[in-house]
Amino acid sequence: MAFVVAIDGPAGSGKGTITKLVAKDLNLVTVDTGAMYRCVTLECLNNNVNYTDLAGIEKILENIDIKFKKEGENQLVFLNGKDVSKEIRTFEIDNVVAKYAAVKIIRDKVAPIQREMGKTQNIIMEGRDIGTVIFPDADVKIYLDCSVEERANRRYKQDIEKGIKVTYEEVLKSIIERHKLETEREISPLVKADDAILVDSTNLTIPEVVEKIEDIIKSKMN
Repeated sequence: MAFVVAIDGPAGSGKGTITKLVAKDLNLVTVDTGAMYRCVTLECLNNNVNYTDLAGIEKILENIDIKFKKEGENQLVFLNGKDVSKEIRTFEIDNVVAKYAAVKIIRDKVAPIQREMGKTQNIIMEGRDIGTVIFPDADVKIYLDCSVEERANRRYKQDIEKGIKVTYEEVLKSIIERHKLETEREISPLVKADDAILVDSTNLTIPEVVEKIEDIIKSKMN
């Protein structure tokens, strides 16, 4: 297996932003596992398939095709040949993705794809169960955490910048509900791996978090 960095943590802790910056600096391939679950969620919503409709989900999974493509500085996400990079980041998807991500047949479909990515290239993969389930033997495990208020504040600002009409209170409620779902689900709940290094980003700037995580990774690379 190639060199693998696993970054886990709750929504809004900065995993996506930090992962991309670290990947660029250390020449690692970045894998956003959340985007995969968002693609499945989007496809289910587009076909009016509820997260409780296992037969409907199974049919969706039979034909689904998810690909990551890098264009310049951007990494685009394609679902069945269509660029859905923006569509999967809407508040509507934010609100329900945790419910679909908790469905066993969906996780069973996505997990092998994620593991395959770490066999041939040096990667930094972020998600909820990377260090505990997908790559329990990862070379580096980070648990990136942050206060719920700061997480909601960051997500709210992101949504406003994207032109999404939403209130801070709505985002906070969504973040709290999602965290409860992700930490209490039966399959692959969000937990800190015993050997993961905790990095709390609440009072740190993005460059400070990047530096901290890069120092940890470099110490393992040498």
